[in-house]
Amino acid sequence: MSTAPTPVSSQPARTAKGESIRIVDEAQAKTNLLGMTPEQLAAYFKEIGEKPFRATQVIKWIYQYGVTDFAQMTNLSKSLREKLSAHACVTPPKVLHRKYSDDGTRKWIFEVTGGSLVETVLIPADDSKANGRKTLCISSQVGCALDCSFCSTGKQGFERDLSAAEIIGQLWVANASYMTDENESLERVDHSEWQNNVTNVVMMGMGEPLLNYKPVVSAMELMLSDHAYGLSKRRVTLSTSGVVPKMYDLAKDIDVALAISLHAPNDALRNELVPINKKYPLSELMAAAKHYVNDINPRHKKHVTIEYVMLEGVNDSDQHAHELVALLEGLPSKINLIPFNPFPHAPYGRSSNNRIHAFSNILSQAGFVCTVRQTRGDDIDAACGQLVGQVADRTRRQATWQKSIAERQQSAAGESVAE
Repeated sequence: MSTAPTPVSSQPARTAKGESIRIVDEAQAKTNLLGMTPEQLAAYFKEIGEKPFRATQVIKWIYQYGVTDFAQMTNLSKSLREKLSAHACVTPPKVLHRKYSDDGTRKWIFEVTGGSLVETVLIPADDSKANGRKTLCISSQVGCALDCSFCSTGKQGFERDLSAAEIIGQLWVANASYMTDENESLERVDHSEWQNNVTNVVMMGMGEPLLNYKPVVSAMELMLSDHAYGLSKRRVTLSTSGVVPKMYDLAKDIDVALAISLHAPNDALRNELVPINKKYPLSELMAAAKHYVNDINPRHKKHVTIEYVMLEGVNDSDQHAHELVALLEGLPSKINLIPFNPFPHAPYGRSSNNRIHAFSNILSQAGFVCTVRQTRGDDIDAACGQLVGQVADRTRRQATWQKSIAERQQSAAGESVAE
């Protein structure tokens, strides 16, 4: 349970019901306080001649009460509120579109600085509980540089990293969405009724989090901070395709759950599916993963989640399952099998339910906890591997992808005529 900011009186003043939160225009030349860690915000207050403890007060207002208007932060002096209003802002990324699925999944398309678009998905637990688990899948980059062959995001190329404000702002908006209906503006949010409904965060959206290291870590610090979101370190998960050097840095800098986008049990196949494997092969990746979970306290029981997309006839044979068992020997891990979610012209098919079941049985019999991810949000293109957005492709990767599609179609047409 979060505590309110400590005001002059015993409780912070409340706005009248219906009074809105003001979202400052990002175009104004102001310092955005959203995304600043407690240490960064304390340094900011010191720079403007204020006491560093003001950082804690402001952080509580922003994240525990959803307040973005300094005038409503009633435990700050009037002069400080006026100073902040003149020189600072709390600006989440702009929601351009939002879609809510029949199964409870929610997707937002954000317009970030410069006009680029990124996507964020919230997936509720399928248990019909009002206060059940709600997992937010957050993006860390505009596009992605890694070009995994089964992921639509990678086909769009890479434009830029997101700032800490643009990352944590996705969580802020997701929580705000529970204070409004689907068609209502965030400016109608009443902070007197604010609740942080998101229970879990996974850095599994667009981009490779470890290639945008500092902003991602800053955002996760706010997720864990008792003064901000206060999420458990096991409820914040970073997923990486295997940026090995940064995995060692992560082990030193912050304690969150780790997931590895593995998808293949041997180097030859993983080089094809996850090209970064050519730079950091499986032997190095497994060593980094074991280092991450190594802890002298046996009560911590840390493990790595292995993500494995099931591609028909590519990586789903019994032999692949046995290779995976051998690869993960000595690494405390649980395995999450992900049915492939097709996107236009993808060169793969989804493994059958029977094949996934057989694959899972081999892993379970070897002693691994193995789950099959339930596909959610298909009707709004919010399923795993389907996030695309509209990015400026500076790598011309999309043109190359479209060319390969045309060549495949032409080849198929030629074979058909020959027959």
